[in-house]
Amino acid sequence: MKVAAIQMVSGAEVPGNLDAAAGLLARARASGAELAVLPEYFCGMGFSDADKLKFQETPGAGPIQDFLSQQARELGLWIVGGSLPLATADANRARNSSLVFDPTGRCVARYDKIHLFRFDNGVESYDEARGLDPGTQAVTFDLASIDGSSYRIGLSICYDLRFPELYRKLRADLLLIPSAFTFTTGQAHWEVLLRARAIENLAYVLASAQGGVHENKRRTWGHSMIVHPWGQILAQHDEGPSVIMAEVLKGDLQSARTRLPALSHTVL
Repeated sequence: MKVAAIQMVSGAEVPGNLDAAAGLLARARASGAELAVLPEYFCGMGFSDADKLKFQETPGAGPIQDFLSQQARELGLWIVGGSLPLATADANRARNSSLVFDPTGRCVARYDKIHLFRFDNGVESYDEARGLDPGTQAVTFDLASIDGSSYRIGLSICYDLRFPELYRKLRADLLLIPSAFTFTTGQAHWEVLLRARAIENLAYVLASAQGGVHENKRRTWGHSMIVHPWGQILAQHDEGPSVIMAEVLKGDLQSARTRLPALSHTVL
């Protein structure tokens, strides 16, 4: 199965970001992708945490969700919409949610980010809990590839990457990690964490990232990456918008898990 990680440098206005995403999704499909994954907040990187609330949508309705559904249907493509803010009962709080659309345009899965990022090094300061509520459920979905193979796909978002217990619980063949890592934390930890999640779960990892200097002057790390279950980097793009591709092979999954049956040795 051919998969695509889409890297963006999203701005503050939703329409322009959707136009950019449409072009990148079309490139992925033209290159043979069956599944394409957009980055965290592909739809908008605002000037403040509160800006997320300006383009939050009611679950099941709104221009961002309509866009994802239409793109999936028109391209005949599985699309994971990175993340977007979905409304809660409290107008001042949202969920950071990843939505999955099948090639008919139907939303088949939703994951709400469980771990909310907090970081303060005296220069940069972030606290997602100021405007977001955490999710509570691990989520997977099944994808039947055109080659006849079926894959269990696990959902996560950005800061979740630092919590290996989530990925062990997913027990997936392909782990998706749409992200907007800061330049500081990404430079220090991004690659080693992605490769570790692949190796310890004997699973493919696809991490689609925001990567570059945004309209709000924030710089994200980028380095979107697809990693083999044995830890090799299959594809990577450093900075700027791009589409990277790789093959997910059922045989390689089975071979790795037969040679090293660590998943069957889990006792906790």
